[in-house]
Amino acid sequence: MISIMGIAMECELSAVRIISFFIPGCLYKIIPSYDRQGKVIEGPPGEIKICMHYIQHLSKDKKLKKLLEGHDPFVLKQKKKIYLHLCGSIMSQQLSVKVADVIWKRFLALYDKHPTPEQIVATPFETLRGIGLSNAKAQYVLNVAQFAIDHSINDKKLLKMSDEKIIELLTEIKGVGKWTVEMLLMFTLGREDLFSVDDYGIQVAMKNIYKLDDSNKKEFKEKMVKIASKWSPYRTYACLHLWHWKDNAPAPVKKKKEN
Repeated sequence: MISIMGIAMECELSAVRIISFFIPGCLYKIIPSYDRQGKVIEGPPGEIKICMHYIQHLSKDKKLKKLLEGHDPFVLKQKKKIYLHLCGSIMSQQLSVKVADVIWKRFLALYDKHPTPEQIVATPFETLRGIGLSNAKAQYVLNVAQFAIDHSINDKKLLKMSDEKIIELLTEIKGVGKWTVEMLLMFTLGREDLFSVDDYGIQVAMKNIYKLDDSNKKEFKEKMVKIASKWSPYRTYACLHLWHWKDNAPAPVKKKKEN
């Protein structure tokens, strides 16, 4: 079972395995590219095409190729109501998956349907605190909603913007950092070429797979960025496979002490 910042829910459908990950307000899926007889499983032609393209490209990296072999390809999906997913991302920070899921459901239960920015702003601060949010997070959620109103943020506007412009815009919100926006770009906007050099999971995976020295953080990150540059324009998919590897890497064997 995979655990990448969320709950992995797995079900078996004959020869087809579908896995969905829950990040408050976000879902993405892994679908297999082959069935048990080695034939390509039928699915949306565009998704199969993207899978084949990114696998072929990332396989040029011999170390990364080992991670790709024997694993199902990832398919990114665009989600609606981007501002709401950003609120959910803030709520889930530094919480266990189970707790984050509970708080997210409590938040949605405050409204008849998915709330608009105006409805969120009109929600009393103490009501947000009452669902389990800290003072800071409750304020950050209100900050996001107010920012969406003040800057006329909507899905159509954001989808037309570049990754860099979205990061520049949304990090103006107090409580929203670069990492949070990078995750939003990956899992909500479905952007394929994001590399989150500050993500702890990515750092752990690359340190082990590429035998990198992290004693000097600046040089360590520079090496990570240099390696990742070869993965473009599919760096998001590389990150997904690195997270997968980290969550499923075998535990190191401890050497027995000699008597």
